[in-house]
Amino acid sequence: MQGFERSSTLVMEKARGIVTRVTKLGDTSLIVHWCCREAGLMKTVAKAARRTTSPFAGKLDLFVEAELVWSPSRKSDLHVLKEVEVSEFHPELRRGYAETMVAAYFCQLLEAVVEREHPVPELFDLLRGALRYLSKSSADRRTLLHYERRLTELLGVGHDGVNAGAALERAFGRLPRSRKDCLALLGEGPNAG
Repeated sequence: MQGFERSSTLVMEKARGIVTRVTKLGDTSLIVHWCCREAGLMKTVAKAARRTTSPFAGKLDLFVEAELVWSPSRKSDLHVLKEVEVSEFHPELRRGYAETMVAAYFCQLLEAVVEREHPVPELFDLLRGALRYLSKSSADRRTLLHYERRLTELLGVGHDGVNAGAALERAFGRLPRSRKDCLALLGEGPNAG
């Protein structure tokens, strides 16, 4: 009788991604949320990433752009991160509180309106362009509203005569609370734009 042999090859996938959120998992690991050109929005666990001897040490922070390799999970939407090769840290986004807040809002907004694990290369490009712009220029109301407007155009939810924030809210429900904080920080009331 012949038995079935279990395949010993581990499936690995790779993509270019931007870190949109990082949370602690246990004493040594991290959950890293990504916006990937090839894979869309996804989550990975970086095991033992908080140890100083980890190959991930110093590489997993907000707004980092990198080539990543992961092993897909068969049981959940939390995949196992295997390798990261950073191409851009975007340290300029930490030069001022407003730049950090607006960049974080851009990431939160994508997470609120995009389906998980669905390739969104045009939205990855939008986020990448916005982060690069904020790395060179001060955050202002115009930048935030432009990002929202481009997002509504790419998602096909824009309406004539309706501002982008209202169009996004109409299509997807409540926007991230950080939008009001950003507008207040940029000198505008929460209902502006």
